[in-house]
Amino acid sequence: MAVRLVGLVVGLVGASAVLGASEIPVRHAEGVVHGFLRVRAGERGALIGHGELLQTSRGDRVTSRLVLRFRDGSLQDETAVFSQRGHFRLVSDHLIQRGPSFPYPLDVAIDAASGRVAVRHGEGGGAEKVIEKRMELPSDLANGMVLTLLKNIAPSGTPTTVSMVVAAPKPRLVHLVITGAGDEKFSVGPAPHRAARFNVRVEIGGIAGFIAPLIGKQPKDTAVWIVEGEAPGFVRSEGPFYAGGPLWRIELAAPDP
Repeated sequence: MAVRLVGLVVGLVGASAVLGASEIPVRHAEGVVHGFLRVRAGERGALIGHGELLQTSRGDRVTSRLVLRFRDGSLQDETAVFSQRGHFRLVSDHLIQRGPSFPYPLDVAIDAASGRVAVRHGEGGGAEKVIEKRMELPSDLANGMVLTLLKNIAPSGTPTTVSMVVAAPKPRLVHLVITGAGDEKFSVGPAPHRAARFNVRVEIGGIAGFIAPLIGKQPKDTAVWIVEGEAPGFVRSEGPFYAGGPLWRIELAAPDP
């Protein structure tokens, strides 16, 4: 999904100097989860893959792994570890993308405490490149945690801004601007429900952010629907998985008979 936005910004630098980022308070603590997903090529498009979300918790630390397997043999596998002591805070994130559904293989590892970011990628069939960088990583880093954060953000009110490391392919820091976009109806059998829609926008900032829309390199927004209430949950998302990529839809899956 758009659960992972690493790789959305290609060749653009700078982080927002206007919007202030902040840690997200824990309104709904995370626990054990095992969910099944399917991937479609756009809204009501062809089924192109399936996935699983596996999550465990120990004390105030949560490990969340999202695996998407595509019919063409491609794979996206991301494991995020984060704490939830008052506020959500990333500990580490490891993302793997490979296969024909992606422009090139990518492996990104983030250690939030040390600021170490390691990127492995291959382009144009050439040799693998390895980039390691020490970065001053903010405490509101959202890599691998976007869905979790959305369950804890009020859909109304002012936009929420969090930080994210993107690989372009060199690691850079950008902001995600999360805005509530109203409620939408959906149903499960005869039972009607409502979900809050969020728009997630990559905020590049600086001169690069000003130029990006003019040259067609501003990443497309990702839309995510979250059912609200005492137990908020993911419904679906629509967005690209890499810069210039197609819109893919992630939704909950039912078991085959």
